[in-house]
Amino acid sequence: MAFRLLTSSVLIAGALSNPASAAETLGFVVTRWFSAFHETKFMDECPEGLNPGNKDIWNARLSPAARRAQTLVPATEMRAANFRGRNGEDVCVVPTSVDDPPLKPAEGKYSFGMNLDGNSDGAATPKSCRHDNFTSPAGETGVDNQMFRLMGCVGAWRSDGHIENNAHSHRMSNGLGMILIEIDGVDDRRNDDDVRIVFYRGTDPFTLDAAGRVLPYSSYGIDAENGVPRYGDTLKGKIVDGVVTSDVGDVHLPFFGNYQYDNQLLREMRLSLELSADGAGAKGLAAGYVNVTQFTNYVSGMLGAFPNTQQFSCPAIYKAAHELADGHPDKDGNCTTLSAAYKVEAVAAFINRPQRQTAEATR
Repeated sequence: MAFRLLTSSVLIAGALSNPASAAETLGFVVTRWFSAFHETKFMDECPEGLNPGNKDIWNARLSPAARRAQTLVPATEMRAANFRGRNGEDVCVVPTSVDDPPLKPAEGKYSFGMNLDGNSDGAATPKSCRHDNFTSPAGETGVDNQMFRLMGCVGAWRSDGHIENNAHSHRMSNGLGMILIEIDGVDDRRNDDDVRIVFYRGTDPFTLDAAGRVLPYSSYGIDAENGVPRYGDTLKGKIVDGVVTSDVGDVHLPFFGNYQYDNQLLREMRLSLELSADGAGAKGLAAGYVNVTQFTNYVSGMLGAFPNTQQFSCPAIYKAAHELADGHPDKDGNCTTLSAAYKVEAVAAFINRPQRQTAEATR
């Protein structure tokens, strides 16, 4: 083996054998990570309806005669819808090669999320561009969630769409892109003013029951090389009335979805997780800024699964993402990141720490 793992039972035994330390470490494996979109029953947030996709736009530009004469099989039709740039470019690979109808953003007053820039009126700050704020359903003002504004009316990205559900399904079945969260230095699970929150990538698939639910208190290894975790960004935090909240910091998170791997960076991330009364689970919200280029590359990267690209317009998303970006201005004053929020659910887990291999261990 490339490295040996200390078992969870050893970790527990070690903690119990040290009477000088009463603090405990709580481990969790993230089971759900979905964009936090405020969706209403009658889509009030999308007064102009959902955005058209690549195939819709391609079809609309055919003459009636050409549409009637269309005899392409579905796969060929999908390819034709993608390769409609001015010079035959794939519009997801070269989103500036065609002028698609402007994206219809999500509107309205409400959104899930957090106040990331410390500003409640949406005015520009040294670290953000002018944008419209939301109010959370709970009444918090100054909520920043431009990702919702960008993708909230793209049908494939909504809660009943296939993009995030497909990514979730793949993670559930293969364990790729798994996020482990460790809360260290916990003296009191209800109230503790000083804890450490560490983020890792897991190496083991989920342990499921007969109904497909993730079982709590299963063991998961940390992705590491020679005992050094490849992930491991840490935020300070606290627990108030059973809710873990983090300080602000940049965090790298593993990601796998729609056949793509990514080392996702959430800038100025903050986390709020409510621990369940029995300690077996947690749920809450994560928020931060997503790099525009990283996100639009993810959108473009779905080219390999042609059906995915038919339900949205890569050019419209690309253009609107740059226009709606609200964080981290460059030297020219153009913002380079999008505020975003994610609904998070997790179950308790034993996180096995890697141990550095030695020359003796590899013989």
